[in-house]
Amino acid sequence: MSTSQYDLTADGGRRLQRSAHDHLWMHFARHTDADIPVIVRGEGAYIYDDQGKRYLDALAGLFVSQLGHGRSDLAEAASKQARELAFMPLWSYAHPGAIELAEKVAGYAPGDLNRVFFTSGGGEAVETAWKLAKNYFKLTGKPMKHKVISRAVAYHGTTHGALSITSLPALKQQFEPLVPSTFRVANTNEYRATEQGAPEGLSPGQFGRWAADQIAVAIENEGPDTVAAVFLEPVQNAGGCFPPPPGYFQRVREICDEYDVLLVSDEVICAFGRLGHIFGAERFDYQPDIITCAKGITSGYAPLGAMIASDRLFEPFSRDGNTFLHGYTFGGHPVSTAVGLKNLEIFEEEKVLENVRGNTDAFRATLEKLLDLPIVGDIRGDGYFFGIELVKDKATKESFSAEESERILYGFVSKQLYTEGLYCRADDRGDPVVQLSPPLICTQEHFDEIEQILRVVLDKAGQML
Repeated sequence: MSTSQYDLTADGGRRLQRSAHDHLWMHFARHTDADIPVIVRGEGAYIYDDQGKRYLDALAGLFVSQLGHGRSDLAEAASKQARELAFMPLWSYAHPGAIELAEKVAGYAPGDLNRVFFTSGGGEAVETAWKLAKNYFKLTGKPMKHKVISRAVAYHGTTHGALSITSLPALKQQFEPLVPSTFRVANTNEYRATEQGAPEGLSPGQFGRWAADQIAVAIENEGPDTVAAVFLEPVQNAGGCFPPPPGYFQRVREICDEYDVLLVSDEVICAFGRLGHIFGAERFDYQPDIITCAKGITSGYAPLGAMIASDRLFEPFSRDGNTFLHGYTFGGHPVSTAVGLKNLEIFEEEKVLENVRGNTDAFRATLEKLLDLPIVGDIRGDGYFFGIELVKDKATKESFSAEESERILYGFVSKQLYTEGLYCRADDRGDPVVQLSPPLICTQEHFDEIEQILRVVLDKAGQML
């Protein structure tokens, strides 16, 4: 067991709590007088708090920790690079780590996505993609093309541009006005297809065609000469892990080609093994014009993101003195790129993708055991990325009221799962769901532990309705 560099005695713990309450402004957090969970270390698929209690990290931190915690090989890669070259920006200069990781990532990317623009994280990657789309069309004689289409309930980040593409009103309203010219279409939540306007009785393939065609309708409504890009996740995160129906992305690709609109595959969560492939576009067999990614590129051992663009989109910037006037101080940081290279090396050596693909059906089947609980309405997802939708009435699919979400989802489920030793996400952006995204090293023993804890907590939650 590793020794912490912090004082974790009783007195030290009280000091940390006081300091956290006085100085630490946490993200997306309700600040109360209650004690704040303090996580001090991790090992494999588990994390430990300052009291020594162990939790199964069933969210991979935040869809990040692909290889699990406590990897000395990744830590050593960071340390070695920091000793050799701690920092160098990519502003007209380069360093070996950025060059080699760009080549590595481009080699995995589908088609001619050969141009890698590094960022510090996922929101910056989304910002970069939108700016590139607008800039590209200005340089190629279509200056009116600037609008973006995304899907209902989708999350694409919190910076002003990325938040504008995000489709969650509760996250946006406090920061409006945002960047204009973003529009919404139906998502691929087949469980609630008719609530989005889809005709009743559609097969999965028919629903996929209908959902994709809503993008064409939106492009026509806005004017094809004004729409620059469509931002879509391979499996949509917010709302609870919506996979694409059969043929969905193939139809979207046809629509984008017809209207000269860029297809941006937002893979900040789905890339680097989450769906059993380096990129989700490969998992669902479609060709994007741009991929945005982050999180799993370093398994969380250092911050890094990237926008990967096609040669076609790069070409106008390679001539006539044109420059993409955009960048980030820490984008492609030497330490982060060194970690990214080592991370992908481990993926190959330890056959991480094969582990995910070989265990996906078992993970799904283990979670589907929970369908016998009256509160569990739907289980959906792909790879190591699943959502469990909770309902008030399984027969009618009636969802929770706002009061029930507050009392049951946040007041009980979220807290009780943590108390029982399971770190995951209980959320009601869209409908009430529990989301699971464990490290990619997990196997059946971890799936069973997840199911057993969920069963105890969700059974009690159902009795509260």
